[in-house]
Amino acid sequence: MFVQEEKIFAGKVLRLHVCTVDGAEWLEEVSEDTTVEKLKERCLKHCVPGSLEDPKTVTHHKLIHATSEKVLTDTKTVLEENIQDRDVLLLIKKRAPPPLPKMADVSAEEKRKQEQKAPDKDAILKATANLPSRNVDRTVAHHNMRDFQTELRKILVSLIEVAQKLLALNPDAVELFKKANAMLDEDEEDRVDEIALRQLTEMGFPESRAVKALRLNHMSVTQAMEWLIEHADDPTVDAPLPGQAPSEATAEAGASSAEATAGPSSEAGGEEAKDELTEIFKKIRRKREFRPDPRAVIALMEMGFDEKEVVDALRVNNNQQNAACEWLLGDRKPSPEDLDKGIDTNSPLFQAILENPVVQLGLTNPKTLLAFEDMLENPLNSTQWMNDPETGPVMLQISRIFQTLNRT
Repeated sequence: MFVQEEKIFAGKVLRLHVCTVDGAEWLEEVSEDTTVEKLKERCLKHCVPGSLEDPKTVTHHKLIHATSEKVLTDTKTVLEENIQDRDVLLLIKKRAPPPLPKMADVSAEEKRKQEQKAPDKDAILKATANLPSRNVDRTVAHHNMRDFQTELRKILVSLIEVAQKLLALNPDAVELFKKANAMLDEDEEDRVDEIALRQLTEMGFPESRAVKALRLNHMSVTQAMEWLIEHADDPTVDAPLPGQAPSEATAEAGASSAEATAGPSSEAGGEEAKDELTEIFKKIRRKREFRPDPRAVIALMEMGFDEKEVVDALRVNNNQQNAACEWLLGDRKPSPEDLDKGIDTNSPLFQAILENPVVQLGLTNPKTLLAFEDMLENPLNSTQWMNDPETGPVMLQISRIFQTLNRT
């Protein structure tokens, strides 16, 4: 008896249960080496007679393994897809791809995108061609601002001298400046946040170290704690900050100043009052003297610069560390001595400032003198005094007069 070769070497025959979405069901017998594509053709012949005349019919259908919900690959065999006897397969038609947009739709979409697109430089120039031109030289504006900051310091130096002379003529000058001196004792910048200090001391840190850490880290408890832990074994941890005297020395200086300003004797009232006023001026100047940023001082000293020249550099450059470093490495102009030079008192600018009624009234207020002293040594505090109801109008008038004369 003759037996076909493929029957001898045929793989295991599997009986598969095939279903369609229309509810048709049947059993399909296939060998393990049958490809999924061949199995799909047989299923389509069974459920859709004559459908294979269209070659796209096979590609538009797919077989899914019901148990694993896996889509079977056409090029793989039944064995490779791990299909077992009595497994259930689902024959379904693939979802048709979305139709391609028509040319009219494409044009409309492109037109909408173009309408929403931001205009380019050429379109802006075309739309604004008929507008009147207003050229603003930004370089000149920046230069004028820098000139104002430079001239402002000279103006303040000269106005301080005028204010001191005017206030000295006031019969109540000594009492006024004693009050002004008391105002300085309440300076916010010398205070330490009590809540932050208590948090650090409750952690076990010494109070003096906690105060130093808070001042170095702008009253941030977290950063101050990290600094204290990092410098716990540092032998210089208790040393006073650069540019800041120890509290004991400050207390002694305050006591000696208090003795020096203790009330004049009735016998030599005029001269003693004048001397007392001079001492108060000196005390105010000492309290308002430039306070360098401790972090910047430490950073610049670590580069090898001397503390005095570091403090001078920070004073000249308004406590800006990078600018101070460039000043130290450059020609060191302007010098610290140049900062104490006033404006020419006979100049039209200074005369216009002195003739302004708001400035004249402000110069008789001790608080204005304190503001000038503070801005002179700590320019970053200018905003604070500009917003003050007593000193703000004076500063505004000075700025306006400078800008007016600078344009002429």
